[in-house]
Formats: sequence, structure tokens, C-alpha cells
Amino acid sequence: MSNLTSRPVIVVGVDGSDASRAALRWAARQAGLTGAALRIVQAWRLPPTYGMPVDYSGGDFEKHARESLARTVEETLGEHPEVPADLEVVEGHPAAVLTEAARAADLLVVGSHGHGAFTGMLLGSVSHHCVHHAVCPVLVVRADDED
Repeated sequence: MSNLTSRPVIVVGVDGSDASRAALRWAARQAGLTGAALRIVQAWRLPPTYGMPVDYSGGDFEKHARESLARTVEETLGEHPEVPADLEVVEGHPAAVLTEAARAADLLVVGSHGHGAFTGMLLGSVSHHCVHHAVCPVLVVRADDED
């Protein structure tokens, strides 16, 4: 967590989904209102192999994740966002990546991908993990939580 002489830090998890875009919009507005530093984080992993050997030597998954994150941020916040942000891509499971990124944050913002018969009432597995394991407060934003 930040100390009294540093800016607050808001971390937001982004995966390109509608819910993560809503979370990004909310986090950017909050950072603008509070003067917080904004860290936009996207996790990436190698595709599953299902026990079969796969040659990934020709694929640059980290580069693809960086391009995807930059595109999502530009499409969501505009080409010149009002709030400066640090964009980070990290290899790993999204839940672990976000809780680790939140260790030095004052707030973690994530989108909810609730599934099942009561979709509007459930948290997705990543947001559920973050709520229970992050060391800072967590705000969960649904895709339809525009303002």
C-alpha cells in the first residue's frame, strides 16, 4: 500500500471482455478524480496442450498480449486518455497475477464474468479469488455497470 507521501495506486485487470472494459472505464475515472496512479494489467498464458507436445517457438504470446492490451485500452479510453497509465502484461493465471499486482495497490478493480442461471448475482472465478485473496480493497464491476 502507498504511504502518505506517494500517490495512491489503482490496479485494474483487463482481458478485453465487456466486463473488464467497464472496470477499466471505472478505474480511469476514479484515478482522474483522486489523482491515483493507474496500472492496467493483463495476464497471459500459453494455450493448453492437453498432453500433446506442441511447438510454440514461432508464437510470441507476450507480444500478442501487449498488442491486445494496447488495443483494448485505446478502444475503451480513447487514443489519448486523460489519465496516464502503466500497461503491464504478465505471464500467469489471471487470479494470481492480479492479486500479486495488488500487493502494492490501494484498490484493485476487476470485471465480473459471473456464469450460470443467476449470472447477474455471481462472481466469476477470477473476481471471486481476488475478493478473497487481495491484500487491498477490491471493486468488482459488471459489464452493465456503466456509471
